[in-house]
Amino acid sequence: MTVVVEAKDLRQVYKIRRGMFRPAAHLQAVGGVSFAIESGKTLAVVGESGCGKSTLARMVSLIEKPTEGSLRLDGADAVDTPARDKRRLRQAVQLVFQNPYGSLNPRKKISAVLGDPLSINTPMSRAERSERVLAMLVQVGLRPEYANRYPHMFSGGQRQRIAIARALMLNPKLLVADEPVSALDVSIQAQVLNLLADLQAQFKLAYLFISHDLAVVRHIAHDVLVMYLGHVMEQGPKADLFARPLHPYTQALLASTPGVAGRTQRIVLKGELPSPLNPPSGCVFSSRCPYAVERCRADRPLPRLVDGRTVACHFSDQYLESGFPAVPSADNALLAG
Repeated sequence: MTVVVEAKDLRQVYKIRRGMFRPAAHLQAVGGVSFAIESGKTLAVVGESGCGKSTLARMVSLIEKPTEGSLRLDGADAVDTPARDKRRLRQAVQLVFQNPYGSLNPRKKISAVLGDPLSINTPMSRAERSERVLAMLVQVGLRPEYANRYPHMFSGGQRQRIAIARALMLNPKLLVADEPVSALDVSIQAQVLNLLADLQAQFKLAYLFISHDLAVVRHIAHDVLVMYLGHVMEQGPKADLFARPLHPYTQALLASTPGVAGRTQRIVLKGELPSPLNPPSGCVFSSRCPYAVERCRADRPLPRLVDGRTVACHFSDQYLESGFPAVPSADNALLAG
């Protein structure tokens, strides 16, 4: 398999103005994320709202330049890209947005919506563009005559199929899908997910799939990256992560999803998500983790390899050996070592 995108220690820090006489604050939206996606594979990024998923998607899709870190796309440097290579790289990665009602121009026919990327980026003639538009509509399960209709004439599922068709017009290597089915009915979600799986198998596409729905992730992903407050909590193969999560936050996410939890011990997270302007000094999850001890609040754990996956927890190897404590306690002997 060919590696389509490779990110190393990606970081995004925003300066926040706090008034005329106060220094600007620094908000770390993404705090050092690394991953690689091969052709024909899907990496799902999950976590609560505000964890940095969409910021990561904007960096990978070249909308925002990362503050630090490296990003290689289709074999080329995508951070400090020479001007002559920018257009090629931007064609290699395309976006599918969450809202199919807002992502299509209501004033344009579908033929123009799908044809514009070709007219801007390729030397194709009008006849060639028209032929490709009709072929792509069929590819996503729509009729060729739909090309002469406007977006308001379609259902939500059909609009999302059109959005997917538009993303594929330039033959990208990577598709960044930011909550692509969350606005659709459950029955339509399954149809769109099956379409994405079929297109991936046919064109060997790599997917960066942003989602909060673990049931959807379980259906489509090959690997999963769990984020919390801009940091990676756990990352690894989907089967291993769903079968036995090694980070308390991952376990809490799985336990909160009906039909996915299985025998996972239920963890109830207390308190609110900390402000990214003032994150906890140690582990960013320590203020809500029921197993946190003093070491967790003092030292930030670095992601390390445990049982074939990356986990940012001081005690993940002990969890693997003995399981999570039956009764969460700061004085638990297992965690105290």
